[in-house]
Amino acid sequence: MTGTFLLFVGAGVGLFGYAYATTTIPSANPSTQAQSNTYYWSDGSVMTTQGSTNRQNVDLSQVPKSVQWDFLAAENATFYTDPGVDTRGMLRAVYHMATGGEVQSGSTITQQFVKNTYLTQNQSVTRKFREIMISLKIGGQMSKPQILQGYLNSCYYGRDAYGIEAAARTYYHEHASQLTVSQGAFIAATVNEPSLLMHADSDPRAKAQATARWKYVLQRMAKINKITAAQEQQYLAAGFPTPKPYSPSAGMSGQTGYLMQTAEKYVEAHTSLTDQQLGRGGYQIYTTFDKKRVKALSASVAAMQKKHLDPKHRSADKDVQVGAASIDPSTGAVVALYGGAGWDKGHWTNNADTTGVPVGSTFKPIDLAAALDHGAVLSPGRPASPITPDSKFDGDDGITIKNQQGQELPDPGDATGLLHQRNDVPTKWGYITLRKAMEQSVNTPYVQLGEYVGYDNVENEALKAGLLRKSLQYDTPGFYIGTSTPSAIRMADAYATFDDSGVQHEPYSVTKVVADGAQLPGFGKPKGTTAMPSSTADTVTDVLQSVVKSGTGTNAKALGRPVAGKTGTTDDYKSAWFIGYTPQLVTSVAMFKEDPKNAGLQSMGGVGGYSKVFGADMPTEVWTGYMTAALQGQPLQQFPPAPTLGQGTDETGAPSPSPSVTATQSTPSASASPSVTPNPSTRPCHGRKKRCVSPGPTDTSGTTTGGAGGGLFGGATGGGTTGGGAPGGGSTGGGTTGGTTSPAPTTSPSAQAGGVPGGAAG
Repeated sequence: MTGTFLLFVGAGVGLFGYAYATTTIPSANPSTQAQSNTYYWSDGSVMTTQGSTNRQNVDLSQVPKSVQWDFLAAENATFYTDPGVDTRGMLRAVYHMATGGEVQSGSTITQQFVKNTYLTQNQSVTRKFREIMISLKIGGQMSKPQILQGYLNSCYYGRDAYGIEAAARTYYHEHASQLTVSQGAFIAATVNEPSLLMHADSDPRAKAQATARWKYVLQRMAKINKITAAQEQQYLAAGFPTPKPYSPSAGMSGQTGYLMQTAEKYVEAHTSLTDQQLGRGGYQIYTTFDKKRVKALSASVAAMQKKHLDPKHRSADKDVQVGAASIDPSTGAVVALYGGAGWDKGHWTNNADTTGVPVGSTFKPIDLAAALDHGAVLSPGRPASPITPDSKFDGDDGITIKNQQGQELPDPGDATGLLHQRNDVPTKWGYITLRKAMEQSVNTPYVQLGEYVGYDNVENEALKAGLLRKSLQYDTPGFYIGTSTPSAIRMADAYATFDDSGVQHEPYSVTKVVADGAQLPGFGKPKGTTAMPSSTADTVTDVLQSVVKSGTGTNAKALGRPVAGKTGTTDDYKSAWFIGYTPQLVTSVAMFKEDPKNAGLQSMGGVGGYSKVFGADMPTEVWTGYMTAALQGQPLQQFPPAPTLGQGTDETGAPSPSPSVTATQSTPSASASPSVTPNPSTRPCHGRKKRCVSPGPTDTSGTTTGGAGGGLFGGATGGGTTGGGAPGGGSTGGGTTGGTTSPAPTTSPSAQAGGVPGGAAG
């Protein structure tokens, strides 16, 4: 009998030795390595997760020591001294399996880590044996801290949370690094029965069981001297740490998809990460988006739509879209976006970050800033003269426009062969100040001003203010009144430059990215750069306050705060804008109409029951509703006082004497140092062989759908809406009744024959 026993023991030892020697540690199951990307609101709360598995692996150093011991006390107090298996538990499991009882799982942390990471969850003798062999062998290849880290990251905790970081978020809205001993005791308890304990906040039975298990973990912590008896009583006296209510991820519904998309593109633009790398998950992306303001912006759009749009009963209201962006002018942080109806509604294009929607008269403040900085060549061959808001220009409808050489610009489509610039209305304004022309959004003074200042100067002013070259129209008269197609984000950023007294901040949407416990470089707050003198920016702000006080933007006075802003409407009412700001916040709102099945902007005539849709109407209503909510509780602040400027110069032909400076009305620029403007016949034409003012676009039917980029990052693929023919369609001229609005900035020169674009109004 002794010999037989020794034979069996020897055979068993031999088989065990052979099994141990031939056991290899397999590759980890791909499913256990899958992680999601987590996006956070500006306050640190979770916005959404992207990926099929709600897991973000963390380094063991990010889990408090006391919380680590919560798990070890509950599951495997001898973890740091045992060989990776529990001999008693193993014999007990073998006995149960041999007698036909229930197959029991391994009781050590190592065994559970092996089961979670390398094996299946199938209950079988073969799987159990492999678990034991791998658990014994893995200690030679991995340290105890590595095993514990893998265990904490691989466990399922209920509520669709894999890993301790996801568990901390879903139960307590905290990071794993912020968990307390008491909270950690409950999360450790969920590993045993996650499907029940996940409802400890709402199910009395689950809470009772969770409380009992929580007390057990604390008792074990005291027994192994990881907390004192007094601390145990202190935690018990404080009561069970009831988890937060369970809120499944909102996914990509509402504005979330657009916010996530914007942040993701920002990350890719500021790192070497690709779509594929981000798609593998494991990144924690902290954004600038303010949850309350995003909600307020969406609610304001919805309120406007409910009040004015009825697509079921009015065909003109179909396919009307809104895009909006809100920026902190002191930093460039994008605090809110409105990108469209939502990914869950099948609208994939982010209207806040698209190109292809002409900005209309909201471009005129850039003309004025360029004129203040560079002056204007009012007489051929003479130096540039200083310009102020009190400088007078001809505001009549249908006037001809001259270049710096005093030559009238041509229009082959007009019977006279000359360009006759149009306003929205045929009012006989005569010579009016640039301030008045801005207030009433009169086109002709600003087209003429732009020609006298020079395309290069105005273009550079736009670029310094924050617009992207790809979105800017080439050299045509229509350029000066908004045929360019920057995004709502970029237009808000340009106005933020005025708001911050000439300091431009690059718009940004991400403050921090963490991967594998390490923070990636490149996400510091962008530094501001001086784009223009403060006197220029503050003068523009003063003029834009006049627009709201007594011009086309008076509807914005409903905000009840100091407001500067500008309305914008384009040819045939294909887009309508309002961009306005207070000292604390800048918001741009764009409205346009586009059939998703037929690319190209459509006229908004008749939308909302309006025969003509202006930026002063529905876009301003969205702006006012949002800003009222966004600034609630914020102190009322004043803009800087208007600078004291010297006397400017009027356009040749204006009645004399020239307007004098007054303290109450004008903010003329005395310091606008004259500069020599390049001769148009020799200035660069950006790759075009002919003089830049003559070519016009053919009907390329540009669309916003290609413009997923171009706003925040400049990856513009969408073009502007264009129309063929002569400027303003010959006899109809420019302005809102003209024939063209905006060419696609990237259209090749050969495709851009046939007239000068008309322009924009309002």
